[in-house]
Amino acid sequence: MSNEHGKVVKVSGPLVQASGLRGARMYDMVRVGNDKLFGEIIEIRNDLYSIQVYEETEGIGPGQPVVRTGLPLSVELGPGLIRSIYDGVQRPLDALYRDFGDFIVRGAESPPLDRKAQWDFVPVAKAGDTVVAGDVLGTVKESLLVVHKIMVSPDVKGEAKVAKIGPVTGNVDTEVAVLETAAGPVSVTMVHRWPVRKPRPVAGKMQPSVPMVTGQRVVDMFFPLTKGGTACVPGPFGSGKTVVQHQLAKWSDVDIVVYVGCGERGNEMTDVLMEFPHLKDPKSGESLMERTVLVANTSNMPVAAREASVFTGITVAEYFRDMGYSVALMADSTSRWAEAMREMSGRLEEMPGEEGYPAYLGSRIAAFYERSGSVTCLGSDKRAGTLSLIGAVSPAGGDFSEPVTQATLRVVKVFWGLDDKLAFARHFPAINWLTSYSLYQETVDAYANANVAPGWEKARKRAMGLLQREAELEELVRLVGMDALAAGDRLLMQAAKMVREDFLHQNAFDDRDTYTSLPKQFRLLSLIQHYEDEARAALEQGAELNTLLTLPVLEEISKARLIAEEKLAEFDALAKKVTEAVAALPRY
Repeated sequence: MSNEHGKVVKVSGPLVQASGLRGARMYDMVRVGNDKLFGEIIEIRNDLYSIQVYEETEGIGPGQPVVRTGLPLSVELGPGLIRSIYDGVQRPLDALYRDFGDFIVRGAESPPLDRKAQWDFVPVAKAGDTVVAGDVLGTVKESLLVVHKIMVSPDVKGEAKVAKIGPVTGNVDTEVAVLETAAGPVSVTMVHRWPVRKPRPVAGKMQPSVPMVTGQRVVDMFFPLTKGGTACVPGPFGSGKTVVQHQLAKWSDVDIVVYVGCGERGNEMTDVLMEFPHLKDPKSGESLMERTVLVANTSNMPVAAREASVFTGITVAEYFRDMGYSVALMADSTSRWAEAMREMSGRLEEMPGEEGYPAYLGSRIAAFYERSGSVTCLGSDKRAGTLSLIGAVSPAGGDFSEPVTQATLRVVKVFWGLDDKLAFARHFPAINWLTSYSLYQETVDAYANANVAPGWEKARKRAMGLLQREAELEELVRLVGMDALAAGDRLLMQAAKMVREDFLHQNAFDDRDTYTSLPKQFRLLSLIQHYEDEARAALEQGAELNTLLTLPVLEEISKARLIAEEKLAEFDALAKKVTEAVAALPRY
């Protein structure tokens, strides 16, 4: 820590202005006041340094000391991240609770990675090997689901020779290897620090090509996301943004989940903390916490720390991506982050942009989402890693034309628009199928046609056309009533209703319905379309419409989503039953 002292000149909420910090740079960390509160320099004007403080500034006054650290806001990366719960500046909340009780004491500190935990380092490289930045030196079994790879730091330039390496048991500060570099010997431990605002380097970016299977039918079938893709979930209050985020965090087929609660209500983060340890990962059967990192910065925590929490989460996610894992980051919600930016911008007396947000709102949001992608990681083995970003947006009054939603839509490729009318009608997930879209649709269709079923794209397009035609007919139904429609259109309305209620609607509290694999999704949609085909053919041959719309087998179709994943053959038997039931009807 630098011994360069300054002093507080002015305090305005979370913004503190100080003087005398000679040599300080933008985004350097400082300690403010007698309580040594965390702060970050965000503006420099001559000898006046504006600092955003990540803790409550009550009791800070002019003349109190400010000490600069000479380092930017950074996170510790190493074994012990998985299963951890951090605040916005990577302080471990469980350790702070153990040391200080229910409330975080101002200026409280605890190392992000537990120094008492012992890890077994197993070398992969050997003495004499030539390595470059990103190469894996060894592994640590971090949790039941995650093998942590200790890599050569991206800061190492050019080739280096492994001078010393061996099996080691110790804490994260224990030396595991020594590298001979052009600049001299470098000691490698299991931990290193990385500035949160600096994206971790990669060898190259690739076009995302594999879908991120979420088990949510409306997402996977109609508005899919790829591994390495970006999505936003905007919606008004009560439309189920957090529920959607929780479902994606629980069931997405990724190796690592980083969940950032940014300015959300504390009880929602509590739900995550209470629920995740008891939920089972669908692939391994182990607890979801065995692959999860949580960053909790709730609405009652200091507002300035919201920005830090988003960057803390993305840096941890990039670190696991660099190991070659597929990672998903859920940010709930970026609107609260934008509100924090607006407050800090106002206190800095910057020129306001639209609705009072700072002029750089769009570039900050873009810089965050641009850190996603499907990449070739650093290192001579050219491993691939993916980082998918899913951000919830909370527009005031559900107005999607407000600046945060619009700035987000300019940079993300999937839009899951939530509709409060659907939510109030108890239709979950409340994703509006007429306004949402995915720019990864062609990529996922090609993948699903080749790997799930050849008719995937055809079935999806037909179902979407059905829902759009239903929306057109609904206006007519409101005017003249359902009975005034032609028989063919009434059958179409019935088929569209089945797609909505039996396919798109999903019960998160039912173990059989909360997650649906891609093969089962295709079978379920095909079954509904099979009924429509059979009924339409029978209608043309003179069968009575009301009889077709009240077949007892329709109840079995509505329950088909509860068929177990290992019993998909039951769909074939049910399709046969539909054919027989329709064939048995009299023709007139």
